[in-house]
Amino acid sequence: MTAILVLASILLPLAMFYLCKKWAMLHVVFHVTALVSTLIFGNIAAVAVYQIIRDQTVFMTNIHAIFLNPFFLISSAYFGLYIIYQLLNVTMKR
Repeated sequence: MTAILVLASILLPLAMFYLCKKWAMLHVVFHVTALVSTLIFGNIAAVAVYQIIRDQTVFMTNIHAIFLNPFFLISSAYFGLYIIYQLLNVTMKR
């Protein structure tokens, strides 16, 4: 499973890069998807921190429950791939 995650983190940004070279409109789609993912990721994290402060709980398991949220995991995974894709873009332009 670890090998699949590592390969995906390399191959998916490369695929995004080459797809953008073929279809320029995908560049906008990737940007908008990253914006939505960032909003979802940030809002879920903010709500989790707010609930911990409101409930006055300091147990580490409470904040780690955020990792059970599939929206949090999917949005953060896409955002991580998007960052690698953008780094690849910057590297290739230089």
